[in-house]
Amino acid sequence: MKIKILLVDDHAVVLRGLQFFLSMQKDFEIVGEAENGKEALEKVASCQPDVVLMDMVMPVMDGIEATRLIKKTYPDVKILVLTSFSDQDYVLPALQAGAVGYLMKDMKPDQIVEAIRGSYSGNIQLHPDVTSKLMAQVTAAPADQPPVAAPVQTGERHHETLTKREKEVLCLLAQGCSNKEIAAVLVIAEKTVKTHVSSILGKLDLSDRTQAALYAIKHGYVDPA
Repeated sequence: MKIKILLVDDHAVVLRGLQFFLSMQKDFEIVGEAENGKEALEKVASCQPDVVLMDMVMPVMDGIEATRLIKKTYPDVKILVLTSFSDQDYVLPALQAGAVGYLMKDMKPDQIVEAIRGSYSGNIQLHPDVTSKLMAQVTAAPADQPPVAAPVQTGERHHETLTKREKEVLCLLAQGCSNKEIAAVLVIAEKTVKTHVSSILGKLDLSDRTQAALYAIKHGYVDPA
């Protein structure tokens, strides 16, 4: 089964480039293209993609609003940001809106390909520079302002209840590892990893792996370097 991909970018040259190298992957199928967020929302309905490769800054409707609306109506669609902007004003809002990853356009084509496969499998995909800036945003704020709100507040009081093994799983999860990869690193069964992930989400009162990854970054489980 091929991974169905919708490309969203307001630059025709970028769309052509993405279409060219992604269509060369035997497990990919480009099912549509859109030039703005509004058109992307319409194309998701008609094309039914598995993964949306979403730009951030576009006319009519930006990538953050498009991501929010798509996830509200089509929660199973994986949205992977691909942009030139790593500003704090974009990263956290995009993840809060439901994106499963945030990539930069200066990445190598094969890195983007692997990130698409990873996001399709449900793993978090973050550019290293984005991880660093995200951590800075969720852990610091000016002295006269409250900390930046992140979509992980509900679990703040419960992180002490995580076992040593659950903390290890959380750390690897935040690094983008799949359940299979976590099982290999920790030398445990994949089924056991799934049990740990469910326990982590329950204890921290989180709804998905993206929120768990943000929580791990905020609380120092992941080294942004």
